[in-house]
Amino acid sequence: MAESSPFSLQGKVVVQFGGTGLLGRALVDALGAAGATLVIASRNRAAIEAGLTAGRRQHAEQVDITHEASVAALRDRVVAAHGRIDGLVFNAVSRPMRNERDTVAAWEESMRVNATGLFLTLRTFADAMAAQPAGGSIVNIASIQGMVGANPWLYEGTAMGTVPDYFFHKGGMLNLTRHYASLYGPKKVRVNVVSPGGIYNPEKPQAAPFLERYGRMTMLGRMAEAREIGGAVVFLLSDAASYVTGVNLPVDGGYTAK
Repeated sequence: MAESSPFSLQGKVVVQFGGTGLLGRALVDALGAAGATLVIASRNRAAIEAGLTAGRRQHAEQVDITHEASVAALRDRVVAAHGRIDGLVFNAVSRPMRNERDTVAAWEESMRVNATGLFLTLRTFADAMAAQPAGGSIVNIASIQGMVGANPWLYEGTAMGTVPDYFFHKGGMLNLTRHYASLYGPKKVRVNVVSPGGIYNPEKPQAAPFLERYGRMTMLGRMAEAREIGGAVVFLLSDAASYVTGVNLPVDGGYTAK
């Protein structure tokens, strides 16, 4: 029998939070293609079930990450059904703020999901992995907007713009990742983050001036396609990354290196 690749997720049980958006669907495809038994968790279970791929080991679960009891119940269901949790991908995000002058209530709602929800999920699932002899791997999905400041020039003459909560919680995700990597490393739990650059959306194409300017900001001259983010996530979940933890891996076409 041929030896399995260290880059494979065959035989691994992975929980992905957020699987219905453009990037979420692409990550589901990448993890499934790598052989993972994938549990896709969201507040909208029906939307997940509608996108499941026949012939792959994919399961839909409902969860509210702002409630600790809901997150803990999901953990218990996964362990009961599959015996363990090898990996976690945190791709859940809420975008209630629409502009720089939006309400404090919108900011607070964003933090409830994107800060408190992240914290509850990481702590709950890292504890479960730490109790396993083999540990586990957590990959958080951040953004280069957690690494750099806003660039208003990109949006001039368009209806697009930036919002402060996104920069705040993606920047916070980077250091919370390092915190848990340090805390859980001795228990064989690796915690890393992938920071995608801008992703082209064929369903709702970005404005032409923005696309041209954004391309000039990268080394590859274009935005990413959603499918191009999954390889980094699969790598960090796999045994090929067994000595990688506390890392922020930009997948941005060279935007932050230029």
